Amino acid sequence: MMEKMIFGRYLPGNSITHRLDPRSKLIFIFLFIFAVFVANNTATYAILLAFTVFVILLSKIRIPFLLGGLKPILFLVVFTLLMHLFLTREGDILFQWKFITIYEEGLRQGIYISLRFLILVLMTTVLTLTTSPISITDGVETLLNPLKRFKLPVHELAMMMSIALRFIPTLMDETDKILKAQLARGSDISSGSIQQRVKAVIPLLVPLFVSAFKRAEDLAVAMEVRGYRGGEGRTRFRKLQWQTSDTMVLVLLGVLSAIMLYFRG
Repeated sequence: MMEKMIFGRYLPGNSITHRLDPRSKLIFIFLFIFAVFVANNTATYAILLAFTVFVILLSKIRIPFLLGGLKPILFLVVFTLLMHLFLTREGDILFQWKFITIYEEGLRQGIYISLRFLILVLMTTVLTLTTSPISITDGVETLLNPLKRFKLPVHELAMMMSIALRFIPTLMDETDKILKAQLARGSDISSGSIQQRVKAVIPLLVPLFVSAFKRAEDLAVAMEVRGYRGGEGRTRFRKLQWQTSDTMVLVLLGVLSAIMLYFRG
């Protein structure tokens, strides 16, 4: 049975992370990606992991809940680890049995790259869990406002990004419902040969696409009925306010980057 995907969902709350300006959170995530790629040894990855746990605790999101909702993505983390483990052939041999050979560099790179991927997924998930879709749309639109000089439809781009983000958990829920219905009818995609599994997936994909197009059509009709005509002349009910805490978040990220550069080998 499919696990509940929490990426793209919003979890209402009153934590420090929830109260931050969406612009500061978006800037933080963008710069944090570069900070993650600075890590290259055990000390820097340990600092990154500790900082990630600190941010999760600040957001008051339970770690078991967060990891449980990311089980579908954790498969990719394990797959990345195994790919480096068996394909990287550098350094001393740690284990050898028949055609399986594990090298020291393969183990090290596998752990580092998997941790990097996991940290990025955790941070972006915390962003979506603590920021409403409307706030994300407003934050993206405000940050992209300078691009209006080049005649780019900034509001429409921000709206599309927000809708796409919201559709991820919606489609996952719809897939779960269809899968349960297929299992109730005796269909099973978890057993049999690869060819049988591919054939079993087709009855799952067809209703999923139909449901996705139906939801998109309903959304388009709802926006048209409410008089949506793009960003021209639109006002906001809630104004974004940059506070001292938002500045401190970016300062904290700067301190983290400086510490990592110090410990970088």
